[in-house]
Amino acid sequence: MTKTIAILLFDKVEELDAIGPYEVLAGWTSMSPDDGWRTITVGLNGPEPIRCAHGLVVTPDTSFDAAGQIDLLVYPGGRGARELVENAEHLEWVRKQATQIELMTSVCTGALVLAAAGLLHDRPATTHWGAIDRLAEIDPTIDVRRDERYVDDGDIVTAAGISAGIDMALHLVARLAGEERAVRVRRFLQYDPAPPV
Repeated sequence: MTKTIAILLFDKVEELDAIGPYEVLAGWTSMSPDDGWRTITVGLNGPEPIRCAHGLVVTPDTSFDAAGQIDLLVYPGGRGARELVENAEHLEWVRKQATQIELMTSVCTGALVLAAAGLLHDRPATTHWGAIDRLAEIDPTIDVRRDERYVDDGDIVTAAGISAGIDMALHLVARLAGEERAVRVRRFLQYDPAPPV
């Protein structure tokens, strides 16, 4: 039976937080369908267009409820995630999903939502450098990893800011399907960071 990776989309999501991991994970699942995974996008408000943090408009594939069983969830960050940290109803929803999903992951300030929902209590985690102190404030028991690109703690994996989500996604491919698959995806994407500044 095919397992499902879902990238969560919501208003004011940071574009690369969602699209970076999507590119990696959808690249893997489309290139290697025999591995038994698929990648979709799910919208908090269903398959309605959303405006991302910098203005990109995207339409999720489906609603969370209509997606069926989700095995791996990517929770991106952005201004929208910061707002959801204060939403008690949404945090309850996140807690419920954590009991049903095999692997919860976050990128950037998505970790703040996981922390506010109590999912990072007494665990190691990271987030965007600009939100790292906020992560520690939300739950002082978190072992905040300030200098790591991503932190794998078994059933929860958190990534630092924005582009670190690509690193985390490649790690997930290696973890789920082996290093050879991850290298193949990385080469396909020509992901070999060498910033000019």
